[in-house]
Amino acid sequence: MRKIKKGDDVVVITGKDKGRRGKVLRVLVEDRLVVEGINVVKKHQKPNPQKGVTGGIIEKEMALQRSNVMLWNPVTKKGDRVGIRVLEDGKRVRFYKSNGEAVDA
Repeated sequence: MRKIKKGDDVVVITGKDKGRRGKVLRVLVEDRLVVEGINVVKKHQKPNPQKGVTGGIIEKEMALQRSNVMLWNPVTKKGDRVGIRVLEDGKRVRFYKSNGEAVDA
Protein backbone atom coordinates (compact mmCIF):
# COMPACT_ATOMS: atom_id res chain seq x y z
CA MET A 1 0.00 0.00 0.00
CA ARG A 2 1.34 3.42 -0.95
CA LYS A 3 1.45 6.13 1.69
CA ILE A 4 0.71 8.88 -0.86
CA LYS A 5 -1.97 8.30 -3.50
CA LYS A 6 -3.56 10.17 -6.40
CA GLY A 7 -5.93 12.86 -5.12
CA ASP A 8 -4.15 13.37 -1.77
CA ASP A 9 -3.47 16.89 -0.53
CA VAL A 10 0.28 17.29 0.07
CA VAL A 11 2.72 19.99 1.18
CA VAL A 12 6.25 20.37 -0.23
CA ILE A 13 8.91 20.18 2.48
CA THR A 14 12.06 20.98 0.48
CA GLY A 15 13.16 22.64 -2.74
CA LYS A 16 12.10 25.78 -4.61
CA ASP A 17 8.40 25.24 -3.82
CA LYS A 18 8.90 24.59 -0.08
CA GLY A 19 5.74 25.26 1.95
CA ARG A 20 3.33 25.16 -1.02
CA ARG A 21 0.34 22.82 -1.08
CA GLY A 22 -1.28 20.97 -3.94
CA LYS A 23 -3.22 17.90 -5.00
CA VAL A 24 -1.44 14.82 -6.37
CA LEU A 25 -2.34 14.47 -10.06
CA ARG A 26 -0.34 11.35 -10.93
CA VAL A 27 1.84 8.82 -9.15
CA LEU A 28 4.71 7.70 -11.38
CA VAL A 29 7.19 4.85 -11.05
CA GLU A 30 8.18 4.01 -7.49
CA ASP A 31 9.20 7.33 -5.93
CA ARG A 32 7.99 10.14 -8.25
CA LEU A 33 4.71 12.06 -8.31
CA VAL A 34 3.20 15.06 -10.09
CA VAL A 35 1.53 17.70 -7.91
CA GLU A 36 -0.89 20.34 -9.21
CA GLY A 37 0.79 23.76 -9.48
CA ILE A 38 4.11 22.58 -8.02
CA ASN A 39 7.48 22.32 -9.83
CA VAL A 40 6.14 24.19 -12.88
CA VAL A 41 8.66 24.60 -15.72
CA LYS A 42 8.53 26.30 -19.10
CA LYS A 43 8.82 23.86 -21.99
CA HIS A 44 9.42 24.72 -25.64
CA GLN A 45 6.96 22.71 -27.68
CA LYS A 46 7.09 22.11 -31.44
CA PRO A 47 3.81 22.42 -33.33
CA ASN A 48 2.26 19.20 -34.61
CA PRO A 49 -0.69 19.89 -36.93
CA GLN A 50 -1.53 16.18 -37.23
CA LYS A 51 -2.26 15.96 -33.50
CA GLY A 52 -3.66 19.50 -33.29
CA VAL A 53 -0.84 20.69 -31.02
CA THR A 54 0.13 24.34 -31.29
CA GLY A 55 3.74 25.32 -30.84
CA GLY A 56 5.19 27.76 -28.35
CA ILE A 57 6.31 27.93 -24.74
CA ILE A 58 4.00 26.06 -22.36
CA GLU A 59 4.05 25.70 -18.58
CA LYS A 60 3.99 22.14 -17.32
CA GLU A 61 4.15 20.41 -13.93
CA MET A 62 7.13 18.10 -13.63
CA ALA A 63 7.59 15.15 -11.28
CA LEU A 64 8.86 15.45 -7.70
CA GLN A 65 10.54 12.92 -5.46
CA ARG A 66 8.04 11.32 -3.08
CA SER A 67 10.41 12.08 -0.18
CA ASN A 68 10.08 15.84 -0.82
CA VAL A 69 6.38 15.99 0.11
CA MET A 70 4.30 15.18 3.18
CA LEU A 71 0.60 14.45 3.45
CA TRP A 72 -1.38 17.51 4.65
CA ASN A 73 -3.19 16.94 7.94
CA PRO A 74 -6.29 19.22 8.05
CA VAL A 75 -6.64 18.84 11.84
CA THR A 76 -3.13 20.03 12.76
CA LYS A 77 -2.78 22.28 9.67
CA LYS A 78 0.70 20.84 8.98
CA GLY A 79 2.40 18.18 6.93
CA ASP A 80 2.30 14.83 8.68
CA ARG A 81 3.97 11.45 8.51
CA VAL A 82 1.77 8.53 7.52
CA GLY A 83 1.66 4.96 8.78
CA ILE A 84 -0.29 1.88 7.74
CA ARG A 85 -2.46 0.03 10.23
CA VAL A 86 -4.13 -3.36 9.71
CA LEU A 87 -7.66 -3.53 11.12
CA GLU A 88 -9.27 -6.61 12.70
CA ASP A 89 -11.00 -7.53 9.43
CA GLY A 90 -7.65 -7.49 7.57
CA LYS A 91 -8.25 -4.15 5.83
CA ARG A 92 -5.24 -1.83 5.63
CA VAL A 93 -5.77 1.88 6.33
CA ARG A 94 -3.43 4.86 6.38
CA PHE A 95 -3.24 6.99 9.53
CA TYR A 96 -1.54 10.20 10.63
CA LYS A 97 1.37 9.54 13.00
CA SER A 98 0.81 12.71 15.06
CA ASN A 99 -2.78 12.11 16.18
CA GLY A 100 -3.54 8.54 15.02
CA GLU A 101 -6.58 9.50 12.93
CA ALA A 102 -7.31 7.54 9.77
CA VAL A 103 -6.55 9.33 6.48
CA ASP A 104 -9.23 7.63 4.38
CA ALA A 105 -12.02 7.88 6.96
